[in-house]
Amino acid sequence: MDVILNVAKADERIRAVSMEGSRANPAAPKDIYMDYDITYYVADIKPFYNNPEWALKAFGQPLIMQMPEAMRYPCGDGNFNYMMIYPDGVRIDLSFEFERYIDDGEPSVTLLDKDNGNGFRPEMPLPNDTLWHIKPPDELFYYSCCNNFWWCLNNVAKGIARDELPYVMSMLNDVVRAELHDMMGWYIGAQRGFGLTVGKNGKYFKRYLPPELYAQYAATYAGSDYNDIWKSIYTMCDLFHTLALPVAAHCGFTYRQHEENGIREYLRMVKNVR
Repeated sequence: MDVILNVAKADERIRAVSMEGSRANPAAPKDIYMDYDITYYVADIKPFYNNPEWALKAFGQPLIMQMPEAMRYPCGDGNFNYMMIYPDGVRIDLSFEFERYIDDGEPSVTLLDKDNGNGFRPEMPLPNDTLWHIKPPDELFYYSCCNNFWWCLNNVAKGIARDELPYVMSMLNDVVRAELHDMMGWYIGAQRGFGLTVGKNGKYFKRYLPPELYAQYAATYAGSDYNDIWKSIYTMCDLFHTLALPVAAHCGFTYRQHEENGIREYLRMVKNVR
């Protein structure tokens, strides 16, 4: 942190410094792997744009650096960032921005403001993680989640039948699992209240689920053997059913059991084809 601030203090072009991410979020668990998500605010971004020599001189030689705006598929918003991992394990994600900060709800802390609130950084409220709190589903979102979960399992089954492993894994873990994750979040919200977050990609599921449900969830991950994948599919089906019913009851919805019954029958047919 001293290095981050001293670099900014020594350069008059850098007018303010803020910190985002997990270090700015008081609710995030703390450990040695937390990144330093830092923003430098500058009126003229040109000297800092795609200038890795500046970053190396200011912060030293990293083990690896990534500059997303200098790679394929840049955001193209005119800002620039340097993502760096150093030999001591510290990671700094350093962004340069040239416009006044607009509060979007993400936790953000002002570390340095040379213009005392009259420049890039306005007065900021105390940070919180409300932006990422679980939100209860409306009826359309709930039914869409259920229908898409069950529907897309037909693609997984056909992929197994055709011996298309990459397609199977992509459909199962990217599409079907995304619906399972939504239902898991709603279940946790229904049981514990919606004023919490399960983290990016459900990384806090273990914190909030009963041990037996989390063990069942862990069993939905399979290797490349098709017999193991079928087991994970059925475990996923059983878990989704277990979660979806209390969510429906909490929200006053009706669970469409016939959709589950229909796809389970289809899975049975495809699995039993020889």
